[in-house]
Amino acid sequence: MKTGVKICLAAAAVSAVLLLAVACVFGLRWYADNRKPGFTRDFVLYVYPETSASDVLDTLRREGVAVDLKSLERAFEKEDVKHSIKPGRYVLEPSSPAIYAARMLTRGWQTPQNLTLSGTIRSKDKIASQISRQMMVTYEEVRAALDNPDFLADYGTDTVRLFGFFLPDTYQIYWTASLEEIFDRFRKEYDAFWTQERLDKARALGLSREQVSVLASIVAGETRIKEEYSKIAGVYLNRYYKGMKLQADPTVCYCYSYTLDRVLKKHLEIDSPYNTYRYAGLPPGPINVPYKDHIDAVLNPDRHGYIFFCASPAFDGTHRFAVTYEEHMRNAREFQRALDARVRKSAR
Repeated sequence: MKTGVKICLAAAAVSAVLLLAVACVFGLRWYADNRKPGFTRDFVLYVYPETSASDVLDTLRREGVAVDLKSLERAFEKEDVKHSIKPGRYVLEPSSPAIYAARMLTRGWQTPQNLTLSGTIRSKDKIASQISRQMMVTYEEVRAALDNPDFLADYGTDTVRLFGFFLPDTYQIYWTASLEEIFDRFRKEYDAFWTQERLDKARALGLSREQVSVLASIVAGETRIKEEYSKIAGVYLNRYYKGMKLQADPTVCYCYSYTLDRVLKKHLEIDSPYNTYRYAGLPPGPINVPYKDHIDAVLNPDRHGYIFFCASPAFDGTHRFAVTYEEHMRNAREFQRALDARVRKSAR
């Protein structure tokens, strides 16, 4: 074989090897970027409007989440994440390849956020804090809306009835949702809760659904014992139907913005339409955000003759109930003796 032919064959062989090597490199890169699991664990990534692609990469690097940061950088460049990144809450799963993560960020493939309203909610500040802590909207934005009559009117409520509009629960909603979208979600849940059956029960009690929420908020303020909800609701309905003053301590606490450790006789004189010791009937609006169980307790009250109740001397959160004032006073004196003994014991 001539020397020139041998050289050509050798060159062709080298070229073939080089092409194969290049093909292998690109093939491996393609696999790493498009098929290989890209993350070490589940990771929730929050992208704010001011977050950049480099910020995201820095976060993933710092958290040790990316299996191959170079692969992620290539995917970001290919999808132009630098110029097309969208705010959102993104869940990165271990099986997700780098290219999928990049496309999530540029196409806004968010995972819904769980927005939870929970705990004892007795102020607009608490509502604004819970929403802003879990969503992209700011505390100031939410707080201003809660004082805005025009905004609230769009949702069938106002600054007085506001607490009855919210139903503590967990709502799935996109983290980037606007304030209007968040309230749309609350309104949808409110409308779904107030079924025709519940409306019929309220009507049978002679109450509007707003009045039911007011009474439910008083029940919520009286006890944390679920088994007592309907019983206490029955007490207040008995007083209401008799035209008696409700004389509910939680309404007095509301008048003092819940700053009282104990309700004393002097506190009962405050002049407020929410003071049920001074004014008969229901207060103008709810004194806290009642739960669905509180509302259902009012709609399904225990039927009994109790007019009074007071805390149990067992200090277990339960109450003792009475039909007559004399019986109630005996229960109250027993509780007071137990309380005095407890105070003396703690002072030793």
